[in-house]
Amino acid sequence: MIKAIIIDDERHCIDELSDLIGRVAPAITVVGSFQTVDEGIRGIRELRPGLVFLDVAIGDQTGFDLLKRVGTIDFDIVFTTAYDQYAVQAFKFSAIDYLLKPIMTEDLVRAVSKLEQKTTGQELARRLEALLHNVGSGDKRIGVPVASGLVFLQVNDIIRCESSDNYTLLFTVDKQKLVVSRTLKEFETLLVPYRFFRVHHSHLINLRYIKSYNKGKGGTVTLIDNSAIEVSTRRKEEFLKELSLL
Repeated sequence: MIKAIIIDDERHCIDELSDLIGRVAPAITVVGSFQTVDEGIRGIRELRPGLVFLDVAIGDQTGFDLLKRVGTIDFDIVFTTAYDQYAVQAFKFSAIDYLLKPIMTEDLVRAVSKLEQKTTGQELARRLEALLHNVGSGDKRIGVPVASGLVFLQVNDIIRCESSDNYTLLFTVDKQKLVVSRTLKEFETLLVPYRFFRVHHSHLINLRYIKSYNKGKGGTVTLIDNSAIEVSTRRKEEFLKELSLL
């Protein structure tokens, strides 16, 4: 049995999530609910839950404020949030689980099943550190899954991403080459807002690191690591527009 608490400033959200947990997650028992950051901190310290469902916005404070104050985090966390692209992006970058409100049954089931893939306290601390960094900084840090676990990188340190079947190769400014168990499409979704551009179906590049562009049918772009990447004819016009904005 997993002992859980819910921290959310809206009573109807607490009631709906409690009811959903009771119906589809019998391994979880909700032992308390709290509607402010201060109450939530007291609840964590008194009840010592194994799992906290934590709202992002709690009155005029946030779940991030609670985490900064609570001390040692020896429990799993699933964030709950109304749709906010900024918050969702931060969770994705940090490999922290979240549920979008209104919470759907299948999303809760997915989140609970992921809890069975137990992370170490040290790894959870790294993920939370990355999340808090991403929420408070324009300099994003991303957690990428590799064979040994998770590696955290500054987004600005990634030169390019190359598709390799269902994996992606990441090349960084410090000459790392990482094999990551995510598709290039996933990286495109995450990184395009941060001046990355998919020049080819197999290549996503960081526009900051372009050395030169050579004309041709689609042309080729050379990056600071001296890699020469083909630009697809289909993407050429849009790519040249992006270059004109640099």
